[in-house]
Amino acid sequence: MNTEILQAVFFIVLLVTLSIPLGLYIFKVMDGQRVFLSPALAPVEKVIYKMMGVRPEEEMTAKRYLFSLSAFSAVSLLFLFLLQLLQGILPFNPEKFGGVNAGLAFNTSASFVSNTNWQAYSGENTLSYLTQALGLTVQNFVTPAVGCAVLFVLIRGFILKQKDTLGNFWKDITRVILYVFIPLSLVLAIVLVSQGVVQSLGSYHTVITLEKGVEAKVPVGPAASQIAIKQLGTNGGGFFGANSAHPLENPTSLSNLLEMISILLIPAALCVTFGRAVGRMKEGRTIYIAMLLVFVIAAGATIAAEVCTAPAFSGMAQAGSMEGKEVIHGVGTSALWAAVTTAASNGSVNAMLDSFTPLGGLVPLFLMQLGEVIFGGAGSGLYGMVGFVLLAVFISGLMVGRTPEYISKKIEPYDMKMVCLIVLTPPLVALVGTAVAVMIPAATSWLTNPGPHGFSEILYAFVSMGSNNGSAFAGFNGNTPFTNITGGLIMLIVRFVPITAVILLAGNLARKKNTAPGDGTLSTTSGLFIGVLIGTVLLVASLSFLPALALGPIAEAVK
Repeated sequence: MNTEILQAVFFIVLLVTLSIPLGLYIFKVMDGQRVFLSPALAPVEKVIYKMMGVRPEEEMTAKRYLFSLSAFSAVSLLFLFLLQLLQGILPFNPEKFGGVNAGLAFNTSASFVSNTNWQAYSGENTLSYLTQALGLTVQNFVTPAVGCAVLFVLIRGFILKQKDTLGNFWKDITRVILYVFIPLSLVLAIVLVSQGVVQSLGSYHTVITLEKGVEAKVPVGPAASQIAIKQLGTNGGGFFGANSAHPLENPTSLSNLLEMISILLIPAALCVTFGRAVGRMKEGRTIYIAMLLVFVIAAGATIAAEVCTAPAFSGMAQAGSMEGKEVIHGVGTSALWAAVTTAASNGSVNAMLDSFTPLGGLVPLFLMQLGEVIFGGAGSGLYGMVGFVLLAVFISGLMVGRTPEYISKKIEPYDMKMVCLIVLTPPLVALVGTAVAVMIPAATSWLTNPGPHGFSEILYAFVSMGSNNGSAFAGFNGNTPFTNITGGLIMLIVRFVPITAVILLAGNLARKKNTAPGDGTLSTTSGLFIGVLIGTVLLVASLSFLPALALGPIAEAVK
C-alpha cells in the first residue's frame, strides 16, 4: 500500500507543478498577448482567419456567439456522420472496412462532437484510418476548444461592465487549438512514439502466434497522434477497442504516467487561468483546492478499495485485485487512472472497470455523478464548477438575507435559472435514460452480469453518457439501436443545454454594473466557503443518485 500512496502523491505534486505555469500561459494566449510561440504561429493564425473569412476583431453578442458555436457543431456532426457512412468508398482504408451502420454512426458522431467519446465499437475492427484521423482526431481538437471558448465567454461575463458583446467564437477556438492543443499534442505524440505507441499508415501486420502457430493480425495505424489529443483534450476515445489498456496505445510505465497527467493537466491549469483572468487569483485557487480535495479523497478511496478489499485466496500473496488489470500497470496506478479519468470527463481506461471491486467501481461512478466538475472536461469542468459556486453563493446569501454576489456581480433570478440548467441537466438526463433502459425487456440480454452488478452496468453506461465522460463498465452492450439513438441524444443534450445556459448567463452578467463589496459581502476565498462549495456539489449528487447507487454498487458490496 505504501508504494501506491507514493505513486499517488508523486502524481498530484507533478500535476500541480505543471498546471500553474500552463495556466498562466493559457491566460496570455486567450487574452491576445504575445507568447513565445507567437513569432511562428501568428502568421499562421492570420492565414486561418483569412481562409475562413473571419474578422477576429469583430465582437459577438451572446446569441450570435451561441449561433456560431451551434452551427459549427451541427456541421461537425453531419460531416462525421457522413464520413462514417461513406468510409467504404473513401481512401486510407487498407483493411477495406465498409460503411458504419447509421445508428452507430449517429452515436459515434454525437459522442465525439459532444466531447464524450463514448465508443460502442472497436476502432481497429470498424473504422478506417481516414475516419480515425480526419473524423475523430479532428473532433478531439475542436470539441475541447469549444469548451475552453465557452469558459472564456463566462469569464468575460464577470470582468466586462455594461457590455453586450463577449468576444469572437472563431478567434477563441483558433487560438486555443493553435497555441495550446497542437503544440502540447505534438510533443506528447513524439514522446509516446518513443515509448512504442504506433504511428503508421501501413496495413495491419500478419504474425504467427506462439500459442497455436496460427496466423493473426496485429493492428497498427496513426494512433499516437490521436492518443495525445484524446488525453490532453479530455476526450478519451481510444484508437483501439481496449483503449489505454492496449499495448500499442500505452506500452510502458512512462507512457502511462504521461497519459494520466495529460488528462487532468489542462482542466487543472484552467483554474489558474480563471483566477488570473478575473484579476483575483484567490478565486481560482479556491476552486482548485476544492477540486483537488475531492479528487484526493476519491483517488485514495479507489486505491484502497482495489488494494485492500480484494478477495483473498489461500496459498497466494495478497497483492490487491488484479482481475481486469494489466500487469505492467498494476493495481495502484490502474485505480488511480480510474479516479483521474472519471474526475475529468475523459473516459479512457487502462483496466477493465467492470472487474473493479464494488467499492472500487462505486467511486468512479460517483465522481461522474458529481457533474464532471472535479476538474472535469477542458473548459466544461470549470464552467460547471462555477455554476456550483454561484449556487453555493446563492444558498449562502439566502441564509443571511443578502443579495448574493460573485466577482462583483449580483446573482439574480435569471442567473439562477441558467445555473439550474447547468447543474441539473446531467443528473436528470442520466437518470431518465437509466430508468427507460431498465424497463426494456431486452435489457437483460445486453448485460454480462445479473443482479445489482448488472444494474450498475446500466447505470454506469447512462451516467457516463449523461456526464459526457465516455468510460464504461463494458459489461453492457452499447451497440444496440436503443442505446445508439437514445445515448446519442443524451450526449448532445447534456453537452449543449449547459453550454447554452452558460453563454446566456455570461451575456446577462456582462450587461450588469459591478457591485462594490461591502461589510456583508460573502467571502468566496475562505476555507469555510471551500467547505460550502464541496458540500453543495456532494449534496446535489447525493440527492440525485443515492437511491440508484443503493440498488447497484452498494447492494453488491453488502450482499
